[in-house]
Amino acid sequence: MYTKTTLALAAALTTFLTTFLATQPAGAAEPAGVSPPTLGAAAPTGTAPGAAPPTGTVLGACGPGRLCLWPKPDFKGRPWTHELATTDIDSCVALPPGTSAQSLANRTGRPVTTYQSAECGETGEFETYPGRGTWVPQTAYEVRAFKLWER
Repeated sequence: MYTKTTLALAAALTTFLTTFLATQPAGAAEPAGVSPPTLGAAAPTGTAPGAAPPTGTVLGACGPGRLCLWPKPDFKGRPWTHELATTDIDSCVALPPGTSAQSLANRTGRPVTTYQSAECGETGEFETYPGRGTWVPQTAYEVRAFKLWER
């Protein structure tokens, strides 16, 4: 239920932002101190499943059935990849000691929760992303661990 609601919200937000951005005149001034919304970059859930990425956006390469985590924003650096077939479901998986990720792609078909804590502690920051093609060019915190969920 939670995943379906999250997916529906992400799809509705993507549709709204796409429509809103398409109706804005080219070169329209933004109010002082306000940046225009950037689809997939500012939204913590990245691009919605099935939604086309914004024009000019370069998504990180991540094969089907994989969770890919990059050490730098915008899918830069050598990614860590985890396959659904070789990753324990509902278990905390820490990134190598002393490392973290700042962008990710979830193509596992399952929700994944990322954690600021290397122990998947919920006292720090954490976020859950849908698994049917979510790309996040900039996470809100440095990811040090994750959990893949059954559904």
